[in-house]
Amino acid sequence: MKHLKAMMAAGAIAAAFATPVYAVDTLTVAVGQPGLWDSSFGDIGQKIGIFKKYDLELQLFYTSGGGETQQAVISGSANIGVSPGTLGVFGAFAKGAPIRIIAGEATGTAEYYFVKSSSGIKSPKDITAANTLAYSTAGSGTFITAQRLLKEHNVQAKLVATGNVPATFTSVMSGQVDVGFSTPPFGLDAQEKGEIRIISLANDLESVRTQTVRVTIANATDFARRPDVYKRFIEAYQETIDWMYSDPKAPAMFAEYAKITPQMAQLVRDKFYPKAMLQLDKIYGIPEMMQDAIALKFIPQPLTHQQLDELLKLPGSY
Repeated sequence: MKHLKAMMAAGAIAAAFATPVYAVDTLTVAVGQPGLWDSSFGDIGQKIGIFKKYDLELQLFYTSGGGETQQAVISGSANIGVSPGTLGVFGAFAKGAPIRIIAGEATGTAEYYFVKSSSGIKSPKDITAANTLAYSTAGSGTFITAQRLLKEHNVQAKLVATGNVPATFTSVMSGQVDVGFSTPPFGLDAQEKGEIRIISLANDLESVRTQTVRVTIANATDFARRPDVYKRFIEAYQETIDWMYSDPKAPAMFAEYAKITPQMAQLVRDKFYPKAMLQLDKIYGIPEMMQDAIALKFIPQPLTHQQLDELLKLPGSY
């Protein structure tokens, strides 16, 4: 009996000083366009243990673009959506969709526009109303950027939804679409072989490179229920981004994820994705984006300060 009491006492003391064990919180995350540098962070961050350190488990799935990502969050089939177009989010929120912007995603974008090498289109100025111009899904960043391309170059074209990047590439190469979009690394090997010609970088457009064209969103109901979980998600996501730009193993990890060579992975990061593009705590160009959203008929009038306060839940505000 004395021995039993001693064991119980020792156990009580050990329990008092033990590190508490927290339950792991699960988040379902919809990510637009697999295989891209900025769509890899959730996957790689989970593989190297960063999200586990924050007591998080991500259930990741990929969509065909920002519009589909946004719908997944609105419907509640995803808690978080990575990289829907900002103007599409403005429009959905104005119509009452239960979404919140919890972080920026991309100020500017790495996309480029291309044609088959045999095409007579040498630059955006050569696009005519008889041509077709690809975007992924309605409300996506590519949908918005395509309209900005036409507007800044004062040309017209028929916009065609082509889905994700590989599907868009097939549509251009088969002659179904005249001008396609792509995001590195996809298509760079075809350029090297002379099969395609890049006619414009999306960042050539002033209305793109100076604005936060994509954001990270959350389902409003779940966000209100578990704000601390989302705070930890953003902290882990930022730590993953920092690791991707500082650890020499990062290009090889991305190469494995995207199924490309480490040399191509290094080129994609260093040439097309400067770290300054990926600022989670800021949304740039809101007044200009609001005017674009009105002009492109995403919203009938600017969102009020009260609406923006409700929509924007950036790091540090919750």
